[in-house]
Amino acid sequence: MKLTRRATAGLLTVASMMLVAACGPGAGGPATPAVASPAAPVHGGHTSYSPPPAAPLRADEHFTTVYMPKPYTPKAPNGGTDEYRCFLVDPGISRNEYLTGSQFLPQNVAIVHHAIFFRINPNDAAQARRLDEDSPGEGWTCFGDSGIHAAPWVSSWAPGGHEVLLGANLGYAMPPGSLLVMQVHYNLLATAGKAPGPDQSGIRLRLSTKSAGMLPLQTTLLTAPVELPCAQGESGPLCDRAAAVTDVSHRFGPEAAAMVIGLNEYCNGGKDPVAGVTQHCDQRSPGSAVVRAAAGHMHLLGRSIKVELNPGTAQAKTLLNVPAYNFDDQSIRPLAAPVRVKAGDVLRVTCTHDAGLRKQLPQLRTTPARYVVWGDGTTDEMCLGVLVWTLS
Repeated sequence: MKLTRRATAGLLTVASMMLVAACGPGAGGPATPAVASPAAPVHGGHTSYSPPPAAPLRADEHFTTVYMPKPYTPKAPNGGTDEYRCFLVDPGISRNEYLTGSQFLPQNVAIVHHAIFFRINPNDAAQARRLDEDSPGEGWTCFGDSGIHAAPWVSSWAPGGHEVLLGANLGYAMPPGSLLVMQVHYNLLATAGKAPGPDQSGIRLRLSTKSAGMLPLQTTLLTAPVELPCAQGESGPLCDRAAAVTDVSHRFGPEAAAMVIGLNEYCNGGKDPVAGVTQHCDQRSPGSAVVRAAAGHMHLLGRSIKVELNPGTAQAKTLLNVPAYNFDDQSIRPLAAPVRVKAGDVLRVTCTHDAGLRKQLPQLRTTPARYVVWGDGTTDEMCLGVLVWTLS
């Protein structure tokens, strides 16, 4: 899953990623983290997916389902095995509404690695349409974000994901004229970079016309570096870190290398990177907010991920704890009780990866040994904490 590369390459200023200062009531009581089941990781290639039945509509809610305008057959660029493609879809929003839930509907499940939906504000709709029209083929290439200025993330899906309902008074604001950009990561690793067929995925939107008492949701991404050396007994030219960074840049463009550099600059103070299976990053919140749900994202070498508030202090709380990461179980996890974050609080995301999985997993078994850094591809890795929050 790839997001906020531009912010991170710009030294990951937290102000560009999270939390506008605001006043509001605190969440009482101790925090109960979102905790994943400690079952052993599956780390499999997903070949089938059936979304669960939709929960009943609540008062003032209705469903709208939209799909990619036309089928698209992905093509991985630059000799790679991954493509990120963005598609413009119009949910037909004609009045102020709130997105209170969503269910992604992947059609070609064998190649859909993840999907992210960005809201295009009405003032930016013309820019989005021009980008779509000026790009050859269906949609446009979008390693990174949506390619549209100030487009917030309002929904996402990864294997195991399903519609998660928070309170009926919580939703992403959708003003009239809003569009959506559907960013799909196509993983063509199992087919040597060639798609086995087209895809025309969609999304079912749960929209509420309620306005009184609604609290707008926002999403924040917490990123940490990945500096995973080759496993014991592995060797090859890509086991050299510099060569690995160059390879990521070749496959995904110079911004990919800037992401690696920016993460080390921000999280490690620009010191020489320290290779290791576990990495973390601390970010200070510039304002206050109430965290409602959390999720974590890594790729196939991920072992565990944790998101903490003020670690190592008397006020420490765990917001997310996934001690045995499973690529096929990446759903958003509501917190048992909302947690207030104050200005100046420290948010930490910590990830552990295991290069030894490369020889065990069918998707990776034939890939060359490499020093793994943050990258867009399935053979690369990420360390991404996701927080869903409101101002009060």
